[in-house]
This record gives sequence, structure tokens and C-alpha cells, in this order.
Amino acid sequence: MSKGFLVSLEGPEGAGKTSVLEVLLPILEEKGVEVLTTREPGGVLIGEKIRQVILDPSHTQMDAKTELLLYIASRRQHLVEKVLPALQAGKLVIMDRFIDSSVAYQGFGRGLDIEAIDWLNHFATDGLKPDLTLYFDIEVEEGLARIAANSNREVNRLDLEGLDLHKKVHQGYLSLLEKERNRIAKIDASLPLDQVVEATKTILFERMGLAKWNKNS
Repeated sequence: MSKGFLVSLEGPEGAGKTSVLEVLLPILEEKGVEVLTTREPGGVLIGEKIRQVILDPSHTQMDAKTELLLYIASRRQHLVEKVLPALQAGKLVIMDRFIDSSVAYQGFGRGLDIEAIDWLNHFATDGLKPDLTLYFDIEVEEGLARIAANSNREVNRLDLEGLDLHKKVHQGYLSLLEKERNRIAKIDASLPLDQVVEATKTILFERMGLAKWNKNS
């Protein structure tokens, strides 16, 4: 790749983004693709410290706008320090959550002004959007059941939220999908993992122009 390619992974809680990425990463590396994987909030030292503040289960008094601004601050630092240099080096950057999470969680979930969130996202990223967003769709109840069954997963403040917030977030993602179909590709995350990985790989390779190369290799 002459220039980098930015992919964000989005979805409700328990959609299985991390599991898909774990399987996909070796496949990409085998094809000789230089990949950087990272996450939001976090990814760099300052971002990880902000992540601890945001997700600490004891911080139940956190105001919705405070939460949003912390995410935005983490986003900016992470982008400048880690994501942009990797893109400039021509790498494929795969981010576990990005700008759409703020719209879905703080906009639809918390009820904050969507236009204000769009402005803050633009301010933090200088208008950068992913080349491709892979949206892993799953019914809220199924996603939360997966989390409850996974003893290895960290318990964070968002896990303590009621079903109502998670349903609003899911609706937010569907609204984003409708609005930005050229950028956002929907994947049925309720399917078995191998099928989800295959669907993800097909879309990713096609968008990156690797589909033909993949067939010949």
C-alpha cells in the first residue's frame, strides 16, 4: 500500500470484535500486510490513563458530558501519537472503536446533542474518518449474555448500565449505518465465529483492493 488504510471496528457490547480480530490478524500478516491494531479509549499511555478514569466501576457519578470529553481527549492523543504516524508509514490501521462509538454511546445512549458530538469528533480528528468501518451487529440481549458468560473480560462501568442504554446504543449504530452506507459495512455478528471472520475478510480485502491479489496468491 502506498498510503495507509484506516479501519474501525464498531458494535454493541458483546459483538465479538476482539475475537474476530484475533483470527484475522495472522491472515493479514501472512499476506504481507503491515498491520497496526489499537483501541479506543487507550492505545497510548495518556489514552490508557484516561481509559481507566472513564471505565472505573466506582466512577458512577460521572456526568455524560464529562464522559464524552474524556473520550474526545483520549481520541486526539491516540490519533496524533499512534494512528497518524502508522498511516503515514503506509500501514493498515485497525481500531477497536472510533468516532462512531461517541455518536452511538454518548449521542443516542446518553442523549447528548449529536451535532455537538460530530463537531467534537471533527475537532479531535481534523476531519479524519475511517476508509472503512466494520459494524458487527448483534441483538442487545445476546451481546450482554456473551459478556456475562465470559469470565476473562474486564468488568467496566458501561457493563453496569441498564438494558435501556444498550438498546439506544444499538439503535444509534443502525442509524449511523443508514446514514453512511458507503463507509459502514454491516456484518451479522450472531453467526458462528468462522462465518463472521470470513465475511469480515471478504469485505476488508475487497475495500483494500486485495481481493484479486488474494486469489492469485
